[in-house]
Amino acid sequence: MALSRALRCCQRIFSWIPVSIISSVVLWSYYAYVFELCFGKTSQLIVGYLLIFHVCFIMFCWTYWKAIFTPPSSPSKKFHLSYSDKESYEMEERPDAQKQILAEIARKLPICTRAQSGAIRFCDRCQVIKPDRCHHCSVCETCVLKMDHHCPWVNNCVGFSNYKFFLLFLSYSMIYCVFVASTVFQYFLKFWVGDLPNGPAKFHVLFLLFVALMFFVSLMFLFGYHCWLVAKNRSTLEAFSAPVFQNGPDRNGFNVGLSRNLQQVFGEDKKLWFIPVFTSQGDGHYFPLRTLRESENPLLANEGKWMEDGGSDEESADENGPSVIIRTES
Repeated sequence: MALSRALRCCQRIFSWIPVSIISSVVLWSYYAYVFELCFGKTSQLIVGYLLIFHVCFIMFCWTYWKAIFTPPSSPSKKFHLSYSDKESYEMEERPDAQKQILAEIARKLPICTRAQSGAIRFCDRCQVIKPDRCHHCSVCETCVLKMDHHCPWVNNCVGFSNYKFFLLFLSYSMIYCVFVASTVFQYFLKFWVGDLPNGPAKFHVLFLLFVALMFFVSLMFLFGYHCWLVAKNRSTLEAFSAPVFQNGPDRNGFNVGLSRNLQQVFGEDKKLWFIPVFTSQGDGHYFPLRTLRESENPLLANEGKWMEDGGSDEESADENGPSVIIRTES
C-alpha cells in the first residue's frame, strides 16, 4: 500500500515535467526578447514590438493556465448507479442480465451511443453509465465528458470543460511564435553578416529564432488537425474509433454542420470566441445528432423531464440508501 502511494506521488511529480519545460522556455523567451533584444532601445518600432509582444504573451499565458487548471468535467449524479441499482447489478452474475439492468436504467437518460457489443457503456471503475462521448481516463482516474485526449503538455485531460481553452492555447502559441520569429529575423540577418556586436544578445537572438520556428512547425500540424476535428465535430478518440449508435458505427454521427459544430465549442457569441472564458454549449452530457433532429429525438425531447426527475430520484435514492459515488483524484 505504501509502495503504491509512493509510486503515485512520483507519477504526479513527473507529470509536471512537460509543463515545467514549456514554462521555462516561455520565461526564457520573455527574458531574451524584452531584456536582451529590446531593453534600452527607445525607437517607436521597438515600443510597438513590445506592446504587441506583451499582448501575445498575456493571451498565451492566460489560455495555457486555463487549459492546465480547468478540471475535467465528470458525469453528474444522474448517471451514477443508485444504491439499489448497484446492489442488484453486483448480485447478478449473468452478463446478459447485467446488460438488461443497465439498459433499464439508461432508458431515463439521454444516451444514444453504445459499446462495440451494442450494450450500454458502463464504467466499472467509476460505477457510472457513460454519457455520449464520455470516456474513462486512466491517468486522471475518472470519466471525462466529451474526452478528446490526455495531454502531457498541459498535464490535464482535454475534454468538454477545457477544449476551447486548449484550442485557444494552440492558436495563441502559434501567434506568439510567428511574432517572435518575424521580429527577430532581421537581427538574425545582422548576426549572420557580422553586424551584430558580440555579447550574450547574439546567442539569445539565434536561439529565439530557431526555437520559435521549431515550435511553430509542430503547433501548426497539431492546430490544423484539431481545426479539422472541430469542423467535423469529432474528438481525437472518435477520429480513431467511430462512435457506435443503435444503427451501428458512424464517424459523422455528431456532425450537425460547420456553423453549429463551431458553436458547440465556442458558443453563439462570436465576440467571446477568442477570449478564454467558458462559452461552450450544453453541459457535456448530450449532443445533437446528425441523423435525428433534436425535436424528433425521444431522449432529448424528454430532457426537461429528465432534469425535473432529478429531485424525486435523489429522494428515492436516499430512502434506499446512500448513493454510491466514487470520488477520484484528477
